[in-house]
Amino acid sequence: MKTYLRTAWRNLAANRTYSIVNIAGLGVSLAASILLLLWVQDELSFDMFHSKADRIYRVSAAFRQNGKEEVWTSTPAPLATAGKLQVPEIADACRVSGAWQLQRFRYKDKKFFSIDCGLADTSFFSMFDFQIIQGDKRNLFPDKQSVVMSETTAEKFFGKENPIGKTIIANDNEQMHVTGVMKDIPENSSIRYSMVLPFNRLESNYDGNDYWKSLNEDWGNYNYDTYFLFKKQESANSAAIKLTRIHQKAQPEDFTKNLTYILLPLKKVHLYDAQGKEQGMATVRIFFLVAVIILFIACINYVNLVTARAVKRAKEISVRKIAGAGNRHLFLQFMCETLLLILVSLVVATMIIYITIPLYNKISAKQIQFSFFNGGVLLTYLSTLLITLILAGIYPAVNLLSLDPLESLKGKVLRAGKSITLRKVLVVVQFTLSVILVISTIILSRQLRYIREKNLGYDKENVIALKFHKMADHYDAVRSNLLSQPGIVDVTYAGDDIMNLYSSSGDAEWDGKTALQQTFMINQLAVDRNFIKVMNIQLKDGPGFSGTPADSSHFILNETAIKEMGIKDPIGKRFKFHDVEGNIAGVVKDFHFQNLHNQIKPMILFYRTWKEAMYVRTTARDASRAINELKSVWKQYNGDIPFEYKFLDDSFNETYRSDIRVGLMFNIFACITILISCLGLFGLITYTAESKVKEIGIRKTLGAGISDIVKMLSTDLIKLVLVSCAISFPLAWWALNKLLDDYAYKTNIDATPFLLAAFLTLLIAQITIGFKAVKASLANPVRSLRTE
Repeated sequence: MKTYLRTAWRNLAANRTYSIVNIAGLGVSLAASILLLLWVQDELSFDMFHSKADRIYRVSAAFRQNGKEEVWTSTPAPLATAGKLQVPEIADACRVSGAWQLQRFRYKDKKFFSIDCGLADTSFFSMFDFQIIQGDKRNLFPDKQSVVMSETTAEKFFGKENPIGKTIIANDNEQMHVTGVMKDIPENSSIRYSMVLPFNRLESNYDGNDYWKSLNEDWGNYNYDTYFLFKKQESANSAAIKLTRIHQKAQPEDFTKNLTYILLPLKKVHLYDAQGKEQGMATVRIFFLVAVIILFIACINYVNLVTARAVKRAKEISVRKIAGAGNRHLFLQFMCETLLLILVSLVVATMIIYITIPLYNKISAKQIQFSFFNGGVLLTYLSTLLITLILAGIYPAVNLLSLDPLESLKGKVLRAGKSITLRKVLVVVQFTLSVILVISTIILSRQLRYIREKNLGYDKENVIALKFHKMADHYDAVRSNLLSQPGIVDVTYAGDDIMNLYSSSGDAEWDGKTALQQTFMINQLAVDRNFIKVMNIQLKDGPGFSGTPADSSHFILNETAIKEMGIKDPIGKRFKFHDVEGNIAGVVKDFHFQNLHNQIKPMILFYRTWKEAMYVRTTARDASRAINELKSVWKQYNGDIPFEYKFLDDSFNETYRSDIRVGLMFNIFACITILISCLGLFGLITYTAESKVKEIGIRKTLGAGISDIVKMLSTDLIKLVLVSCAISFPLAWWALNKLLDDYAYKTNIDATPFLLAAFLTLLIAQITIGFKAVKASLANPVRSLRTE
C-alpha cells in the first residue's frame, strides 16, 4: 500500500495543473456543500430537542367566508382547559402568549428594558423540555407574581447571587419574585422567551361583569397560542373535530358555524404554515438540492478530467501491462490516486470551512458550529468520498484497464469515442445545472428589488416610528412641542404597527350583511384623526374624519373591505363595529399593512385614543435634528427608558431580511457553482490543447493564426454550453414559478433573465477556454514537431 500511495503522490505531483484543478474544485465544492447542509440541518432541527415533540400539536382556527379560508394561529383561552377536560385523547394542554405589556424591569439600581417575556400555563415546563436548573420544578408558579428566568437573564439581574426568592420591580410598580431559573432556550426553538410568567395573570383583565365574565369563559378573543400533548400521535385528527364542536357548543352563534380547528405537529411549526403547506421548507429543499448539485458538478469535473487524460495515460498503462503488471495492481493504483486526491481535497475543504464559518454565520444569521462529530458533516464527508470514488475512480480505472496494450502503443485508444461522448454529456449536465442556478439568482434578485420598490399605498420615507411608553398620557403636549421644531413636518399615532398588522375582528355589522358573511373578518387599526394625511394614504371617497367628537362613531374602510362586504355607495351607510353604532365616513385605497407574502385583506381605520406607536414625519435634510428633538422630549417624559426609534423604511427592510439573506446566500453559492464548472472547463481545454499540440503546430506552420487555433479548440465546448442553455430554460421556468408561488405579489418572469444568464455563462466559459486556447496558440510549433 505504501508503494501505491508513493506512486500516486508522484503522479499527482507530476501533473500539477490536473491536481490543482481537481483539488480546488473538490475542496471548494465540498466546503460549500457542507456549509449549505449545516444550514439545512439547523433548519430541520427546530423543536426536535423536545422528547415529546411527536405528540405535541399547535392549534389554529380556520374560518371559511365567501369561498376563502382565513386561518389564525391564535385561539381563545378556554379552548385549552375545555380540550383537556372533554377530549379523552388529550393528555395535557398549554397556553402561551407574549407579555408585551411588561417592558421595564428593575432590581436595586439595575434597570432592564425590552426583555422577551412570555405568559404560560404551569404545564409549560412539563410538556416542553425547557430545563429547570434552579427552583421547585413541581411548583414554579405558586402565585401570579412568580417569574422564571433564563440563566443568562438571571445573571444580568443578580450576577453570582442566588436568584431564587429575589424580588424585581416590573413597570415601576409591580413586584415579582423569582421562583425558578431555566437553561437558555435554544436558538432552534419556535418558542423563545427570556422570562416566563404565569398565564393566569390575565385573569385580572376580567371583572366578571362583561359578556365574557372570565378568562376561561372568553371564547371571543383569539389571542393565545395553544398546544396539546396527545396520549397517542395518531389521535390528533379526531381530536380536531371534537375541539371544533366544543367551541361551537360554548359559543352557538353564526360566527362559529364555519369554524374549524386545525392541528399542526410541533415539529412542523417552523417550516410549515398552519394548514401544513410548505413555507420555509421550500427554501430548505432548494438549498439541499443546491448542495447536491455543487457536489455533483465537482464529481463530473473529476470524471471529465480523468477520462480526458485516458489517451495520455493509455501508453503508460500498456507499458506496465507488458512489463507484467496485473489488472488488480493497476486498479488499486488508480483507486489510490483517486483516494489521495479526495483526501487532500477534504483537508482543503475543512480549512475553507474553518476560515469562512464566522462570515457564513453572519450572513445566515445563525450560530452554526462545525465539528467532525456532527452527523451531517460525517455523512457528507463519507458520501462524497464514496460517490467520488465510484464515479471518478472505478469507472475511469475500468475503462483504462480494458484497453488493448498493443493498440494503445500504436496510438489507438479503442474506447475513445465512448469517452468523448461521456465527457460531452457530463459537460452538458453540469452547465445545465449551473445555468438554472444563474437564472434563479437573477429572478430572485429581481423579486427582492420588486419588493423594495413596490408602492405600499403610503409613504414610508422619512418617517420615524417609536413606542410611547409614558408619553402616551401627555400626547397633546408632546405633539405641540415636536411640531414647533423646524425639522418635524407632522406627528400622528396608531394603536399598532402599520407594517405588521395582524389584529382582526369579526364583530362588524352593516345593512345587507348576508348569512355567508357571518364569518367576515376585518383587520382593525385605531388611529389619530390625522393618520391618513400624515402617512399619505389616498382617501378615495368620503370626507374622512371630521375633527369633531362624532369621529368616535366614524369608520374608514379600504377598497377590499367594501368589495367583500358588497356595499354600494358606502359613504354615510350604517356600520356597527364592536359596540359602536356609526357610519362609513371614508374609503381609502388599498395599502399594504402586512408583508408581500400576503394578499391585502379587509381593513378598518377607526378613531380611538389607543396609543401604541407614534409616527413622526420629517425631511431627509432635517432627520438628524428631528431625532435630537425626539430624544429630548423622550427624556423629559420617559426618563431613563432607553431611547429607541426606527425609520419606517428600515423597518420595511427588516421585514424582508430573511428573504434578502436567502437571496444573498443563493447568489454566493450560484457563483461557486459557476466557478467549479469553469474549473472543469479549464481542465478540459488544458488537456484538449495538450492532446492536440502537434495538430496546433502543423496548423501554425501552414499559416493558421491565433484566432483560428482558439476557434478550433473552443468551438465544441461552446456548442455544449449552448445546448446546456437550451435545456436549462424550461426547467428553470418551471422551478421559478413554483418558488415564487410563496409571494402574493411577484415580479414577472420574462425572457430577459434567461438571455442574460446564457450570455453571462457563455462569456465566462469563453474567457475560461480562451485563456488556455490563446496560450496554446502562442506556443512555438517547432518544439511540438521536432520529433516528427
